[in-house]
Amino acid sequence: MRTLIAKLTLTRLTLTRLALTKLTLTAAVLGCGLQFAAAETANIWVRADGSNFMPRIVDAFNKANKDQVKLDIIPNAEIIPKYGAAAAGGTAPDALSLDLIYTPSFAAAGQLEDITDWAKSLPYFASLSPAHVKTGTYKDRIYGLPFSADASVLIWNKKLFKQAGLDPEKGPANWAEIEADAEKVNALGGNIKGFYFSGNCGGCNIFTFTPLIWASGGDILSEDGSKATLDSPQLRGAIDLYRSMVKKDLVPAGAQTDTGANFFAAFAAGNIGISPSGAFAIGALNTQYPDVDYGVTFLPGKDGNWSSFAGGDNFVVTKGTKKLAVVKEFLDFAYSLEGQTILAKYGSLPVRGDIAKDALKELDPRYQIAAEAMAKGKTPYSVVFNDLINSANGPWTQMIKEVFFGDDVDGAIANAQETMQSIIDQAPRK
Repeated sequence: MRTLIAKLTLTRLTLTRLALTKLTLTAAVLGCGLQFAAAETANIWVRADGSNFMPRIVDAFNKANKDQVKLDIIPNAEIIPKYGAAAAGGTAPDALSLDLIYTPSFAAAGQLEDITDWAKSLPYFASLSPAHVKTGTYKDRIYGLPFSADASVLIWNKKLFKQAGLDPEKGPANWAEIEADAEKVNALGGNIKGFYFSGNCGGCNIFTFTPLIWASGGDILSEDGSKATLDSPQLRGAIDLYRSMVKKDLVPAGAQTDTGANFFAAFAAGNIGISPSGAFAIGALNTQYPDVDYGVTFLPGKDGNWSSFAGGDNFVVTKGTKKLAVVKEFLDFAYSLEGQTILAKYGSLPVRGDIAKDALKELDPRYQIAAEAMAKGKTPYSVVFNDLINSANGPWTQMIKEVFFGDDVDGAIANAQETMQSIIDQAPRK
């Protein structure tokens, strides 16, 4: 009997030890799970152009998720050199919203994470802005995905159109109509002018002038960015349109030296009949200049058709980041209907075409025109875009100043063509 009791006691002790061991193991596993589930914070940068919508979408994400995003807003002129230096020095943010035109440059420099597999696994990948995806691709790999968007459009002052005897509800649909309508508005006299563009701004004119060329069947660069294609009938025709309006005094004299400061402000003052602009103008006019009655249409080609520059930012990830999971989580939120609606409400066109109408449905219907323009828009592809286009001393800016206001159109085009090609030939290949 004693032996049986002893055996039973030993069995109970063994079972107790096993139970304790199980509890210990369970606690350990749970502890590990809690450790892995700890919230993480990713640092994301955005240029100042996104300072209206980006804090709001980050705030919405942070309120809804355990993982968090720390946002830094960087001045427009500083973000490119600052990110380049930070990436080279190992202090870059985990991700950033980057002007889409610069994506190929940073990808070529090896500073961005290859996100091809993740990008193509997104169920809505095919609905993302094609122009953004194209500029986010380098050597057939994806390094950037669409984040924010703008589109170039043509706007006209309905009040001035009506005063000039024009249909205030009908914008120009080709080059001849642009010039004819501008002449009629200009004839109102006083400080009223028919047309406005920023004549000394390379970035402004790549945004609003090249769509006139694209819509007419021309281009300034080959599809892969390896060839400059400036010397074309389409470019010369668009130049002739602007030169004619300048010669007829339909354009204010100040346009010649405007480096972009009056790109929007000139039209907002209420005395310009027609101006190429961007979707951003819709929100700015509605909130800051509610007395300006205006229409929005597409930038037309010589004989009709239309095109647009698809601008905005790509979302890129710094190579080697340890916070990739948080970054993906944030971008997934930005691509949701809630995220796209926040972006649309505070200044960006949606970048998901399949839900764009839903994201914009509560907003001014003129945004729908801009969204259509962006979805079918183009963006020149180049790993040296800044050197070619945006630089104040670059070939594009130097050319437009001469061809719009100078005497040597042929020489300006030839020089820009040669200089552009030389810069391209020295750049990394796509």
